[in-house]
Amino acid sequence: MAHTILLVQPGSNPATRTYSDYESVNECMEGVCKIYEEHLKRLNPNTPIITYDISQLFDFVDQLSDLSCLVYQKSTNTYAPYNKDWIKEKIYILLRQAAG
Repeated sequence: MAHTILLVQPGSNPATRTYSDYESVNECMEGVCKIYEEHLKRLNPNTPIITYDISQLFDFVDQLSDLSCLVYQKSTNTYAPYNKDWIKEKIYILLRQAAG
C-alpha cells in the first residue's frame, strides 16, 4: 500500500500535464486503465459497451508524450520514479490477477 502519484502528459504541449494520486500502485494502474477507457468513450460516444485488449492499452500508453509514476518508499521517506515500461508491467500483472 504505497502512495503513488501518476504523472500524465497526453500531448506535446506541457499545458496538457496532469497528475493524480492513489493509495496504492494497483489503484494507480486501475486509474491508467480508466484514462484509456475514458479516451475510448470519447472516440466512440454511441457505443454502449467498450472492449479492448491489453495490446491496445499498451499502444495508448506508448502514444502518450509522458506517463510516469512516483511511488512512496517508506524506508527512505522519498518517492521513486518509474517509467512507461514499469507501468505496463504492473498493468499486465494486475489484469492477469483479475482474469485468473
